[in-house]
Amino acid sequence: MPEAWSNKDERKYEHIKDSAEERGTSEKRAKEIAARTVNKGRREEGRTPNKTTQGTGNPNRSLENRPVTELRNLAKEKNVTGRSSMKKAELVKALRK
Repeated sequence: MPEAWSNKDERKYEHIKDSAEERGTSEKRAKEIAARTVNKGRREEGRTPNKTTQGTGNPNRSLENRPVTELRNLAKEKNVTGRSSMKKAELVKALRK
């Protein structure tokens, strides 16, 4: 188990893993289910970063081919005002200025 987990996280992991195994899930799959569940809770509580909402993506990809979250992160770096309410096309236009 990852070092950043609290004692409560470890207990929750063991409980979920054991429950899944009792229902007939393989040990490998039970471990995956338990880890994903615990990590989701940690992300929702802000104790771990959410990888999908972080970076700015591959700089070799065109702006149109990037998800809105990456475009918003780029806009934040460039201090574009109003970025949170912009649609994808508006973000691309603002980033090209």
